[in-house]
Amino acid sequence: MGTVAEQFIGVLRQAGVERIYGVVGDSLNPVVDAIRRIDGIEWVHVRNEEAGAFAAAAEAQVTGRLAVCAGSCGPGNTHLIQGLYDAHRSGAPVLALASHIPSAQIGTEFFQETHPERLFVECSHFCEMIGTAEQMPRVLRIAVQTAISRGGVSVVVLPGDVAQQTAVHDTGHHDLLTRRGTLVPPAVQVAELAAALNRAEKVMLFCGAGVRHAREEVMRLAARTLAPVGHALRGKEWIQYDNPYDVGMSGLLGYGACYEAMHEADLVVLVGTDFPYDNFLPGGNTVQIDHDPARLGRRTPLALAVHGDAGETIRAVLPGVAQKTNRRYLDRMLAKHLKTLETVVEAYTHDIEHHVPIHPEYVADLVDELAADDAVFTVDTGMCNVWAARYLSPNGRRRIIGSFLHGSMANALPHAIGAQFAAPGRQVVSISGDGGLGMLLGELLTVRLHDLPVKIVVFDNSSLGMVKLEMLVDGMPDFGTDHAPVDYAAIAAAMGIGALRVESPSDVREALATAFATSGPYLLDVVTDPDVLSMPPHITRRQVKGFALAASKIVLTGGVGRMIDMARANLRNIPRP
Repeated sequence: MGTVAEQFIGVLRQAGVERIYGVVGDSLNPVVDAIRRIDGIEWVHVRNEEAGAFAAAAEAQVTGRLAVCAGSCGPGNTHLIQGLYDAHRSGAPVLALASHIPSAQIGTEFFQETHPERLFVECSHFCEMIGTAEQMPRVLRIAVQTAISRGGVSVVVLPGDVAQQTAVHDTGHHDLLTRRGTLVPPAVQVAELAAALNRAEKVMLFCGAGVRHAREEVMRLAARTLAPVGHALRGKEWIQYDNPYDVGMSGLLGYGACYEAMHEADLVVLVGTDFPYDNFLPGGNTVQIDHDPARLGRRTPLALAVHGDAGETIRAVLPGVAQKTNRRYLDRMLAKHLKTLETVVEAYTHDIEHHVPIHPEYVADLVDELAADDAVFTVDTGMCNVWAARYLSPNGRRRIIGSFLHGSMANALPHAIGAQFAAPGRQVVSISGDGGLGMLLGELLTVRLHDLPVKIVVFDNSSLGMVKLEMLVDGMPDFGTDHAPVDYAAIAAAMGIGALRVESPSDVREALATAFATSGPYLLDVVTDPDVLSMPPHITRRQVKGFALAASKIVLTGGVGRMIDMARANLRNIPRP
């Protein structure tokens, strides 16, 4: 019958799991040995369990299937927590194995003792300990099903001695849910939504990641109501491309006319978004559509809460929505959007080919132009989020993954590791800040060990740029944000990774082309201007005053890459009455 550890791996194989990310050691050894002896699953050695959890989160987001990470007792599994928070808040189905000290020693303050069944509760839907062989395989299957069905993290705590016990129950076979149903809203809510849309003269749609499978429905509703369509950062990859109603993004990283369109609308419809920044929302005349009722109204007061999947809800309401004919609001917002983009483009294009240090916007624009049409981009938190939001052009095939809800530093490289394992035939580009890369620098060794063809583009400004901006906006002189330059290309080369350091803007294009054409891993260390920061599309007088007090010499830019071409086309192509 085998051991509990073997049964554990057998259940994971039935769930389609192909790999586990982690660091081997003590209480985890029985499970790692079971992996060695069972076909179809591999152990992916990372340098820090935190990176393993990030990698699992990215794999789950790329594939839509369960991904697994593991940590040995004590410090091994506490290292997991950062990546698990990221996975859980991103809704990525991840199972974490937190192995434990010998069961007889629990509660004695034994060496490396923690209480993982308590520790991981806040970043998981399910967190339980398997204390006897009799609990298997049932408890593990509950954990797997919870992660898949609810979208998020399940944690199973397993003492090393229990993992070595002989299994009591047959593993058998079990059909795990892998395809979720869709939720149709109540008829009364559909009727109320149709009435609200018909009453409003100016409708605006604001979309999040929940529109992933509802793009066409959103476009049909926008056409019916002549509504500008804005998006949150997580909605960008699903709704921005080929969107004739696009007015950009709101929030701290926003651009374009999204904020203005939202605040001028008679009715704002939040579609599949849990946008957290309530100060950017109008605070009234708002409808929210979401499949999770707990999210309805928790960011802003609602005129109407609609409980349903985005696509199902829009399909249900469209027959009751009259075609609007007055285009003035839509066309005015599209014109405002284009004007805003043209203004910020001018700010960064001036003398760009000669500016040293290199403008980071220029690098981001070229990354967008030269990367593959189906590339997976992983993006560090901080200013890299800004450049990704404003320059990476989605097309329905590209993916953009980041720690957009948890906001952890150092996520891009380990996310790229998981994405590359999940999609070995696709180009994976890690857009890393030097601060984030330095924090989990050892994961370059993981890339080299497994010979992953990840392309790592380092925006190297020797500064924590987003923290600097936060200080300046609050009226504080930036302090503790700058550090001595580091040649990350030399470090990568010493590890056996192809690498190049770029300091002249005239070399960026050729260097990126070389990196992307290389068959194996490659790191491009681009020395960028630390004084190029970005302001959100709407700031308060207090923030302006604070910034003016703190900044003595600073460049504020906000470029938008190829989005300006789409904005121009939208004004040309939308028919006039």
